[in-house]
Amino acid sequence: MPRPIRSVIHLANLSHNLALARSLAATSNTFAVVKADAYGHGLLNAMHAFSDADGLALIEIENAVALRSAGWTKPLLLLEGCYDEADWQAAATHRFSVVVHCPEQMLALNSLRLSHRLNVFLKVNTGMNRLGFPVEELRAHAQTLLSNPSVASVTLMTHFARADEAMGYVEALGRFEHHASGLPLPRSLANSAACFDVNQANGALGAVGDWVRPGIMLYGATPFSHAARSAASLRLKAGMSLLTEVIATQRLKPGDTVGYGATYTAHKPERIAIIAAGYADGYPRHAPTGTPVIVNGVRTRIVGRVSMDKITVDITDIASANVGAPVELWGEHLPVDEVATFAGTIGYELLTAVAPRVPRVRT
Repeated sequence: MPRPIRSVIHLANLSHNLALARSLAATSNTFAVVKADAYGHGLLNAMHAFSDADGLALIEIENAVALRSAGWTKPLLLLEGCYDEADWQAAATHRFSVVVHCPEQMLALNSLRLSHRLNVFLKVNTGMNRLGFPVEELRAHAQTLLSNPSVASVTLMTHFARADEAMGYVEALGRFEHHASGLPLPRSLANSAACFDVNQANGALGAVGDWVRPGIMLYGATPFSHAARSAASLRLKAGMSLLTEVIATQRLKPGDTVGYGATYTAHKPERIAIIAAGYADGYPRHAPTGTPVIVNGVRTRIVGRVSMDKITVDITDIASANVGAPVELWGEHLPVDEVATFAGTIGYELLTAVAPRVPRVRT
């Protein structure tokens, strides 16, 4: 019998979240972002759930090839572009769209003979200071690409560094529009947070762009850092439930301690459950005592340190919690963002960190 921990992927919820993203940017095309194995949800699961997307966007060219092999015929955008000549040739063969974000990529594209012309997304830096040409050089690079015989089309692209803050996109958008004004080229601007805010504030296609790129919202987690804008308040549904079971129970006397380092001490008679999950499964080791968990449908808390394969949970007030009782670590009843907040991280990290040894089951 396999260990009871499993990651349940809710395809209907993923499709719901995509539909919401598309409704927020109804006049734009949508690239559903599926990098990092679809944020831990499984690439092929995402392909099926996001069948209504106009395209998929990701980092890993080998996964883009796998999507083509699995039957995805719509656009696939390589968000970091190509790293070497083999990538450029594969992109042409499989009709991938590619980001060009640095002089080295521009030189490579100029020097190669490709089997098919490429749709290029010219990325400019509006404040993130990661990838992208200086925004002041936008027009020059756009013209260079338009004159390149290997280029079929050019889309202007940037990434907002502060879209999760109130009006945090305004400065970057203004900088982009100043330098792109008048260019008759499509744009790709909005990430998840911007999908919620930019179009509503500006009421114009130019604000979100001709292509939007929702990511974390598709998987049911909030793109915002402040609790007032929770996933539930945004009408998002959990894409993943991390589930397990109670595998043992213990009774504690006052003064008894729990787990490595004896970091938790019982102050009264208590009952704890040991559940089959730990940091080797991707659950954060630094999640402290008090981190919420649901046992047999009742919300309770972790006590003591998370260990490699086991977590100890307070079930003093849950008489029905015995060996075999179901446990939700996050999912449809306990938002991943809430667990992440207790652990001092973000939902993105928890979803993408679920370990390969955890079976993935889709519903």
